[in-house]
Amino acid sequence: MLIKIRSENGKVPTYETSGSAGMDIRANVANKIRLEPGCRFLVPTGLYIELPQGFEAQIRARSGLAIKFGIGLVNGVGTIDSDYRGEIKISLINWGEEAFEINNGDRVAQMVVSRYEHINWELVDKLVDTKRGLGGFGHTGK
Repeated sequence: MLIKIRSENGKVPTYETSGSAGMDIRANVANKIRLEPGCRFLVPTGLYIELPQGFEAQIRARSGLAIKFGIGLVNGVGTIDSDYRGEIKISLINWGEEAFEINNGDRVAQMVVSRYEHINWELVDKLVDTKRGLGGFGHTGK
């Protein structure tokens, strides 16, 4: 995988432990950002990547920021496609009750690189029945 860094901190995304699925992504900001409750901000990272065809990078919230401060991603999970060449930016939102500060080099999200498949749809009149059938949200109880 190829990466270009235009960041003051110059850090490549890293796995913090040997069992980590996600690599931490750091903020690349000239001045600290104050994210007020209910507000959103697109955090630059200074990272540009080139993924091979058949791979995507998923941007996910950091669980510690979510539970401690209410910081999440505006869109839940972001997807970086293999043909995107722009800067990776993290769309943070403050769901918490207090302002949150983002400083240069802070770990603001995590990135998981995954393979994907392109599929072709086959139009049919009927689908195979299953035990679940049409059961939707909460159909199995608690």
